[in-house]
Amino acid sequence: MQASRFNVQVPLPDRDEVFLMNTFSDSQLLASSDVTGLLERISRGESARTTDERETIEALVENGFLVESREQENTSLDGYFQTLREDTEQLRVTVLTTLQCNFACDYCFQGDHGDYNKFAEKMSLETAAEVAAWIETRLDELRPEKFVLTLFGGEPLLNLPVAYFLAERCHALCAERGIPQGISLITNGLLLTPEVVDRLVPCGLHGVKITLDGDRDTHNRMRPLRGRQGTFDRIIENVRQVADKVPITIGGNFDESSVDSYPALLDFLREQEFADKIAKVNFKPIIKSFEQAAAPKGVIPLTVVGGNDKPLGGTCMTSAGAGALTGSSVCDSCHFVDEKMSFLRSETRKRGFPTPDGVHMGPCEIHRRHAHTIGPDGSLYACPGFTGSKSESTGHIDGRQESRRAAAAERFERLSPRKDECGDCSFVPVCGGGCSVAAHTELADMHQPSCHKGAFESAVVGLAERAALEVASSHP
Repeated sequence: MQASRFNVQVPLPDRDEVFLMNTFSDSQLLASSDVTGLLERISRGESARTTDERETIEALVENGFLVESREQENTSLDGYFQTLREDTEQLRVTVLTTLQCNFACDYCFQGDHGDYNKFAEKMSLETAAEVAAWIETRLDELRPEKFVLTLFGGEPLLNLPVAYFLAERCHALCAERGIPQGISLITNGLLLTPEVVDRLVPCGLHGVKITLDGDRDTHNRMRPLRGRQGTFDRIIENVRQVADKVPITIGGNFDESSVDSYPALLDFLREQEFADKIAKVNFKPIIKSFEQAAAPKGVIPLTVVGGNDKPLGGTCMTSAGAGALTGSSVCDSCHFVDEKMSFLRSETRKRGFPTPDGVHMGPCEIHRRHAHTIGPDGSLYACPGFTGSKSESTGHIDGRQESRRAAAAERFERLSPRKDECGDCSFVPVCGGGCSVAAHTELADMHQPSCHKGAFESAVVGLAERAALEVASSHP
């Protein structure tokens, strides 16, 4: 018997205790130094134990802090990832209704810069009908307990006919089969109206994610219209009008020039009458081009892969890794400055808003066989982050057989959340090797780990501190 390699310890000197967490079992406890000493003695092979120690050992085994052997634990981890990959509980499909966008964010390749929107793809109703038929086949093959449709872009509301068609057609398909449908909408918020929400809610709309890049002045600088007009006030008014109808998640993309404005944004949001309707707040670093990323730290370099001298033709780069409203992705933790992310999470919690804890970040849905992304032309991708490159398409909804797509599918089939380079890292169960898109763009190999261990370590410290405060407040 030995201590699990997924144990993480955070000393709490003020309490003379240690916060223990196992990232595989997700067990968390506050323990005395005697318990951590017992774990160390067991790992050294010592066997003499008192009655109290035997009872403690039973509890440690039950909660995953002690395991039979490293081999057994590795087998369990492999089984966990395999079960995750083959899970049939949900069929999840992200559809890019269009790659066009009505914003001109300087940091985004997809803003309405130059003639880009004249060339960006937009799904036709004919293709949408084919998408619905493809989804119907998957529903019959899989018989999931739930179907989740995410409408994405570009700006998905620039193609309302397709958004409405898919929502309503898939809802009917699910109703015929007794399968509940949920819809997530990721939008910049400018075109979000009560009429849009009222039409989508009966089809299962359960959340909308909107991006605010700092306080009013900062956001208007970062996310203007193509005429440089500000968008903050219009978005806030739209949120005000729909907040009673659907839960709202607020996202934000920061860089070194904007991060200090976020506390003011949080104060502003706290003062709004819809504050209690905000389901989650989650800020992350801006994704920039490789050239742009050469200057400041804390941004994600992303190489342009579009052809014909056009900008990247993929998903809205400001939302990569947003995780919609169903959780968070490891993409959210790529290349950030740890103290800034920790600071923003702390400031968010101080104002009473829910936010990810920074620990339970993955594994990414790219490792789930029944999570799919469909581009405007019907091309299939393993995740939204790869839709910028046609060479990464793993198939097409019409079933066409092409060698390049078959080769891409084989590459993604070999993609594993457990990478040899990760070794005995304690965070493998909640990281899964990091973001494959980041590894692809930064390391030129998506099979390599995109490691941000420091971010997880910082987040565990925050988790420990909050656990100690909760215990202290319940036992004054």
